[in-house]
Amino acid sequence: MKGVDSTTVLHELDDTGVLVLTLNRPERANAWNPELESTLHDLLEQASESDEVRAIVLTGAGRSFCPGLDTEDLDRVSRPGESFERDGRRPMQLPSFVPKPVICAINGGCAGLGLITALMSDIRFAAEGAKITTAFARRGLPAEEAVSWILPRVVGHATALDLLLSARVVLGREAAVLGLVHRAVPAEELLPTALAYARDVAANCSPLAMATAKRQVYLDWERSLAESRADARHLVAALREQSGDFREGVVSYVERRPPSFAPLARPIEHGLSGAMQ
Repeated sequence: MKGVDSTTVLHELDDTGVLVLTLNRPERANAWNPELESTLHDLLEQASESDEVRAIVLTGAGRSFCPGLDTEDLDRVSRPGESFERDGRRPMQLPSFVPKPVICAINGGCAGLGLITALMSDIRFAAEGAKITTAFARRGLPAEEAVSWILPRVVGHATALDLLLSARVVLGREAAVLGLVHRAVPAEELLPTALAYARDVAANCSPLAMATAKRQVYLDWERSLAESRADARHLVAALREQSGDFREGVVSYVERRPPSFAPLARPIEHGLSGAMQ
């Protein structure tokens, strides 16, 4: 990606429009630090604007995904008067703002800020043996960075409390049963599974429709049924008028050929106010 030359997060765009982002601090188990956060967020923002990128796969180098904040930074910020905050820091919810599918492939240890990043992604696959934990309560911390908002919506109120209060470790297999991840697969199948999903949506789904639906899901969490229906009707009409994707989706289906959807120009404006900030 343009202007991003750090090796902290590797990036590779294939010819299907799938961008693979790999957290690349294997000597530190891909632990989170300011450089990793800044580089990852730069790449996500660039991917949001790129016509070439249709889907994003996020994973980790080596045997770990991301165990949370690097212990060097954790030791520093645990002291009175210290903080991880800095000028220009973007929200940890950034993956949810990206108007393209973000597929997280949890290849190993995943905790703290690493787990928040995974939860803010749209789709999660995990290696069956990946160790996943919220970790916060065992470090003397509350639920950070809105994880108390997203986690109950992903796994339900009771399970969210279990995972936050106990901060117990669950393996990928149990995570799939709990709904924390969409699917758990053998480690060697993880990246191929994530890539297959990403390439399928990149090839067969309208970028504009996906961006619009992603925003609908977040907005509708805090709306009534009537508000959701009214916004959906507005969006259907807007997509028909402002995009040829609906016609292309129908014609390609009738002609039994792959669709040729246009790159995402800009998301359709929603008919009702309100969005995640």
